[in-house]
Amino acid sequence: MRVTLDIPVEELVADYPEAIGFLAKRGILCVVCGEAFWGTLGELMAQKDIDNPEAIVADLNAMLEEARQAG
Repeated sequence: MRVTLDIPVEELVADYPEAIGFLAKRGILCVVCGEAFWGTLGELMAQKDIDNPEAIVADLNAMLEEARQAG
């Protein structure tokens, strides 16, 4: 499954916990006090005024694919 801007953040962190650190390094905190952001990844990025969210999602998918192949 590929990550899209429409994925609920709760599903993203449950299925791909490595995405938490990836996004945090880009200033996108998707988990606060142990709770995932309620909404989609796209909504979270819009709230953070992220430029070019599609590029971040593409980089995230590439990282997840590399991790899958390595593991």
